[in-house]
Amino acid sequence: MARKTVKIGNTLVGEGEPCYVVAEIGINHNGSVETAKKIIKVSAGAGCNAVKFQKRTVDVVYTPEELARPRENPFGVTNGDLKCGLEFGLEEYKEIDQYCKELEIDWFASCWDEASVDFIEHFNPSCYKIASASLTDDELLRHHRKYGRPIILSTGMSTIEEIEHAIEVLGEGDLIVLHSTSTYPAQVEELNLKMIHTLKEKYDLPIGYSGHESGLATAFAAAVMGAAMIEKHVTLDRSMWGSDQAASIEPQGMNRLVDYISQWQDSLGNGIKKVYESEIPIREKLRRKG
Repeated sequence: MARKTVKIGNTLVGEGEPCYVVAEIGINHNGSVETAKKIIKVSAGAGCNAVKFQKRTVDVVYTPEELARPRENPFGVTNGDLKCGLEFGLEEYKEIDQYCKELEIDWFASCWDEASVDFIEHFNPSCYKIASASLTDDELLRHHRKYGRPIILSTGMSTIEEIEHAIEVLGEGDLIVLHSTSTYPAQVEELNLKMIHTLKEKYDLPIGYSGHESGLATAFAAAVMGAAMIEKHVTLDRSMWGSDQAASIEPQGMNRLVDYISQWQDSLGNGIKKVYESEIPIREKLRRKG
């Protein structure tokens, strides 16, 4: 039986299709829509299929105690100042939406609460992403499904039983599952890339990889191992302020990653041995017999 594919925007994702590359902008924009647009531009220029943001209703996702916790940051002195400063509103997302349309790149978001799903729905997103932190939030999972859009599910910091339960809640229709390890940055020894094979054997679904490690080699390896989707955090500069910058790659890194995946896909061939026209002069020159 052919493994399922899922359509994200105008692109099929799954077995037999090119690897779909997502540039995770997340909160690396540091509250600046101009910075976000710069990251979108370099991601589109690298050949990424999509960019992804994060959306939260701050006073729903975080407790008053957490918001009041002291934390020096560019927006103030509390954690609440930071969380509010990092959130884009309607006008910012209108600008992002228009810019992505101009550059012909998909965009979507991981929504951490029901109101955020309702907010992003106004932009007719190509899909929704469910963050690893939300995997056990059954009501949020069901709320996503009410809009009938494709779902991408990240599985970091989750047991196999929790993953099974989340997939049961979501159903397997129009679902992509991403293996992930939720440390920032993740250590190579804890990536457990063979889970890509485990999930592919267990589910007739597109299985991908969301990487939070430094470097490119392991994300490329995940694509070679059969990941239908690769997601990597991207930033303009890893030295920028922010909690996710160290687990991100810079524009030149994203260019290389997309190029590596593209070259690998172009090199696959069909597995049937043949002598290429370009080899014939070399054969005639070098072989003594035959």
